Amino acid sequence: MSQLDQQLRKKAYEEVEKQKKVVNADRYRLAYHVMPPVGLLNDPNGFIQFNGIYHLFYQWNPFATEHGAKFWGHYTSTNLVDWQHEDIALTPSDWFDKNGCYSGSAIEHEGKIYLFYTGNVKDEHNNRETYQVMAVSENGLDFEKKGVVLNLPEGYTPHFRDPKVWEHDGQFYLIIGAQSKDETGKAVLFRSNDLHHWENLGAIAGAHIGQFGDFGYMWECPDLFTLDGQEVLVFSPQGIESDGIHYQNLYQAGYVIGELDYEHAKYNHGAFVEIDRGFEFYAPQTTVDEQGRRILIGWFGMPEEREDAHPTIEHKWVHAMTLPRELKLVDGKLYQQPIVELKELRKEEVSYPGVELKSNKQSFDKIEGETLELFMENLEKNEPISINIRNHANIVYSPKEQLLKVDRISFVDGQTVEERFCHIETLDNLRIYLDTSSLELFVNDGEEVFSVRIYPKITETGISFSSEGKAKVNLTAWKL
Repeated sequence: MSQLDQQLRKKAYEEVEKQKKVVNADRYRLAYHVMPPVGLLNDPNGFIQFNGIYHLFYQWNPFATEHGAKFWGHYTSTNLVDWQHEDIALTPSDWFDKNGCYSGSAIEHEGKIYLFYTGNVKDEHNNRETYQVMAVSENGLDFEKKGVVLNLPEGYTPHFRDPKVWEHDGQFYLIIGAQSKDETGKAVLFRSNDLHHWENLGAIAGAHIGQFGDFGYMWECPDLFTLDGQEVLVFSPQGIESDGIHYQNLYQAGYVIGELDYEHAKYNHGAFVEIDRGFEFYAPQTTVDEQGRRILIGWFGMPEEREDAHPTIEHKWVHAMTLPRELKLVDGKLYQQPIVELKELRKEEVSYPGVELKSNKQSFDKIEGETLELFMENLEKNEPISINIRNHANIVYSPKEQLLKVDRISFVDGQTVEERFCHIETLDNLRIYLDTSSLELFVNDGEEVFSVRIYPKITETGISFSSEGKAKVNLTAWKL
């Protein structure tokens, strides 16, 4: 560990201690989501289960609630529910990462964790250089940087980052989000026999490749994995224009499904689908755990879109991670379901079977509060339904339009109503996870998902239901 590395760690830990009271005094601190101890959190990194322990690293600026020279913060868990904050994994302390240890991934090999990340470097004129770097740990807690393993290849700008690594048929593969010299987004594939030396197999997906025409100026955080015999590529393209109810956020996160010919490095895939319909979701990363589940965690935030308006900034922190979600393919579509371990959060249960909703708002005893899991089963699938959450958000299903809308009061001005939508043929069920300042909505067992940050007043804890038709529902809720 270099002297600069020690100095940066010491400075970060001092900032955590200095701001601890201010951070913890924030009534919007979440009860069961991963958050930074101070400062700004963004992309999930290095998500892996190693020796039975889940490791989740994250992009972290401990010194401000804005983006800067990123560290890798580190959480561990035995159950994906209770998280313990560990010592800093990586600091921007070397020539190849002095302006930030940017996003990356992890793989287990020969009983060790290998981290791959992007080293960000800028000169005095703000010109960018980019390097792909490897670090190794035997215990999952202490990491030794091994230096640069991949330099910027020809044909790309220095916007070349976020390596995701995996093993297939005895060889290692690495995919990187990139911007080609014509300023279009690409996903670039590499292959290695030893994790140290990488062969460039070229761009396998991107703008003007395959069925894509213009499709963004930069692709971030690619993640390619096999699920039910098909290869799914999850990525976050920047520069997609809004299109009706689609692509409403500044940047997108979504996926394509197809088949990867590893031998010839050819990827044939279908159309791009948004992975989350909410306001705050970006840069998701997945891992396979020892049970064989493909689990996803996303950044509960959105880069460069009103980040400085979150009220938590007054308490020296901003952003969080989404809940872990198990991925499944259902009829060619990616479904996301809350991991079953979240049931461990449940406390008191209340149930209201066969309730007929009316046009006036109805509330139900003990279905309220800041931290709640709510499951609604719709018994009359062609009737409109509205749910009001803490006077701050609404979930509205319109069967005529086959449309589900989620709206909220903007945290920018506290007045403007913002909306997001998805198409669904019928509303079978909803599962809602409420936390102090967040809402995660799973529609029809994960067919669609909305991730939403909300900032109600402390007195606004009620939840109400209504219908302009004759909707009949089963309601079950748990305090969390």
